[in-house]
Amino acid sequence: MSPESRPPLPPFDRDSAILKVRLAEDGWNSRDPDKVALAYTADTRWRNRAEFIHGRDEARAFLARKWARELDYRLIKELWAFDGERIAVRYAYEWHDDSGNWFRSYGNENWRFDANGLMAERHASLNDLPIRADERLFHWPLGRRPDDHPGLSALGL
Repeated sequence: MSPESRPPLPPFDRDSAILKVRLAEDGWNSRDPDKVALAYTADTRWRNRAEFIHGRDEARAFLARKWARELDYRLIKELWAFDGERIAVRYAYEWHDDSGNWFRSYGNENWRFDANGLMAERHASLNDLPIRADERLFHWPLGRRPDDHPGLSALGL
């Protein structure tokens, strides 16, 4: 196994795809750009909204900017589909800006992994919905979502 290997490795079955999605969610909930960037190939390609990212260094810089702006970020991802080395997810995350305005961002991502389980492509489409603080649904302490916290489907999202 490569030193840059990130199991589970493709081709994915349902269980390994669900685990891969949860590991990605856990990583992003860490809000650690250095750690999260290591899950991507050195030449990863992303489209995130209207931003195009090329390479792990640009991904790391993107994540640092994101989490400096999107405060108290909490994310839930859910498997939508998988095939071979590809996984599609839907997700939602809650965050607030530096003025205290809360948002729930909804999106879909298409992922392609290399043979070592590193993400080579990430295509994200998402929208932000302003919400009131009392409409928040993601109430765990910052970091990994607890196993007993409901996912998107259970929350009706």
